[in-house]
Amino acid sequence: MQTEYRKEYSHWLNRDMEYKIYGHAGKPIMVFAPQNGNFYDFEDFGMVDTLAPWIDSGQIQLFCADSVDAESWSDEYRDGHERGEICEAFFRYVTEEWYPRVIELNMGYNNDGVYRKPITTGCSMGAAHAGNMFFRRPDLFEGVLSLSGVFNANFFFHGYMDENVYANSPEDFLRNMPADHPWMDMYRHSKMIFCVGQGRWEEAMQQSYRSLEGILRWKGVDNAWFDWWGYDVDHDWPWWKKQIVYFMPKLLD
Repeated sequence: MQTEYRKEYSHWLNRDMEYKIYGHAGKPIMVFAPQNGNFYDFEDFGMVDTLAPWIDSGQIQLFCADSVDAESWSDEYRDGHERGEICEAFFRYVTEEWYPRVIELNMGYNNDGVYRKPITTGCSMGAAHAGNMFFRRPDLFEGVLSLSGVFNANFFFHGYMDENVYANSPEDFLRNMPADHPWMDMYRHSKMIFCVGQGRWEEAMQQSYRSLEGILRWKGVDNAWFDWWGYDVDHDWPWWKKQIVYFMPKLLD
């Protein structure tokens, strides 16, 4: 498997950001790390090996991002306004700096000049990032595969809200988005898969998925697939590996 490590400076985050590329060609998939995680977690926990058949055959190319969760979403001792600013800076980094590089590099790898809209994915907090990026910019992404995410910022901010926190809380901004907003029609023509187990450590994700599904149905977005796995399915890597194998062919149809 062809791999490439990169470190590039982000003006939004005022630091170098690392990421890694897996594969020589194919559909770009932008992978977000779990809570407080790193760009290498997808590899270290076996997800890259699990996806090797699609990577090695040139069907997909993974771009795995680093996170800044430890100083934003997870740092509950930090001022809420400052945390929200970092959350928004990460969104800007992804959409305005990293995304163009992903497109440029993917076109270079494929060597055909074809622009391929990426799919976002991740597990746990990575699933939350994947969903947030997609819902905020459906013009950039073809779809989302979210495995056990939470889409309400209050889970992390415990009652604090400002414009940056709101902007990164899909349950909140989707609830208030008009049903005739242009984004809604883009959602209706995108691939959206949200999977959650009903086993250990999945309770908060189940609650968020029920809420998100209700909001989308209320807005007339009926094509989002919410898949509920069994009571033995825990919030853990062995299950996410099974889920991503199950859903990948459906994403690539």
